[in-house]
Amino acid sequence: MAGNERKLVILQHRDMHLLRELSVMRVIDREQAKAVAGFGSTTRANARLLALAQAGILRRFFWGTVGGARKALYAMSPRGAQIVGVPDRGPRRNRDEVLAADFFSMHQLCVNDLYCAVKYRPLPKGATLLKWTSFHEPIESTALIPDGYAEVALPGRLISLFCEVDRGTENRKAWQGKVKHYLSYATSGGFARQFGQSQFRVLAVANSESRSTSLRVATSSLTDKIFRFTTLERIKREGLWGNIWQKSTGDERQTLL
Repeated sequence: MAGNERKLVILQHRDMHLLRELSVMRVIDREQAKAVAGFGSTTRANARLLALAQAGILRRFFWGTVGGARKALYAMSPRGAQIVGVPDRGPRRNRDEVLAADFFSMHQLCVNDLYCAVKYRPLPKGATLLKWTSFHEPIESTALIPDGYAEVALPGRLISLFCEVDRGTENRKAWQGKVKHYLSYATSGGFARQFGQSQFRVLAVANSESRSTSLRVATSSLTDKIFRFTTLERIKREGLWGNIWQKSTGDERQTLL
């Protein structure tokens, strides 16, 4: 049982699961909360998120303008983190603060959409998600801080996937530097030592088709291997495992299988 002087909340299994997932996702909106916690309706999700925020278990803040349209976001509070025994890595925002923009949260919500596509949407037949890893500091002996890493077991093989969500904020030079770091990590043996697998792919998920094309062109002068490109909109519409992925060269769309 948890509460404060204004609200008393009896935590349910669904609430505990949501809190544990927030230790990975860091900040969520209502739709992501519905996917993760299995809320059957928007009304039910709104009511429960509000109750958890009023109890001081979640921290609620808003995007938008005062007096205009606003979007509610939710992060772990120190109290919520203590309840489930996880680090409090959510964004530090004041209760019910209204922000015109929040670039960290905007990026993280895109990462979370990808995470939900991996974990909460159907996998290929016979596939199992073995792990998802979030990174809060560079991978050992590299300058890389991926947005995520997933291992998916398929019959007879395992796919290792680093994830990079791109919102168009990096210039060409910065992106090519990242590509070089991944190539070095692949060829140096560092990945095999750290993750125990022989090879990996990097999923570059862009915020638009034009941005995806720009990333592909920037990558093509360095490699046509390892990297696969698509947009978040295609993942939402067709699923992570659809024919939505392109190499840095060529226009054919393929699956990850």
